[in-house]
Amino acid sequence: VEQVWVDETRPLLQGARLTAWELQRLGIPFRVVTDSSAGALIARGLVQKIVVGADRIARNGDAANKIGTYPLAVLAHRHGVPFYVAAPLSTLDPHTAHGGAIPIEERDGAEVTHLLGTSVVPAGAAALNFAFDVTPHDLIAAILTEAGVLKAPFEASIEGALAARGV
Repeated sequence: VEQVWVDETRPLLQGARLTAWELQRLGIPFRVVTDSSAGALIARGLVQKIVVGADRIARNGDAANKIGTYPLAVLAHRHGVPFYVAAPLSTLDPHTAHGGAIPIEERDGAEVTHLLGTSVVPAGAAALNFAFDVTPHDLIAAILTEAGVLKAPFEASIEGALAARGV
């Protein structure tokens, strides 16, 4: 790996805080960028593949992850960049048919309106703060797990991986 672009992952900055820390510990070169930089990086040919995590993956391969993952997948698709989801088998949910059935948490708007305890918006401004979004399976090149690489059709590959593990 020559370079990893780490999205800051607003509003809680998990990329800047956690992903950067993990990469630094592993000695993998990285640079932290604003979430909105992704399109410019991809359009300039500076991204060869994208790997994201997942909090939950439906039976059809739709993947719920931190907010901002879906637009990243759309950008990848637009520019022909492979988009991968890396997740443990425990993330696969054979009881949820598709991503539309995954509940999406809405978090406190203050996470968006305040930075380090200081308001960054006009007084009384409202905020919407979804914690996750869902990336449709047709935008995902493969799901990377400890049991191997799962490819479309995802229902069959997910079922096979879970069955092989006795799940």
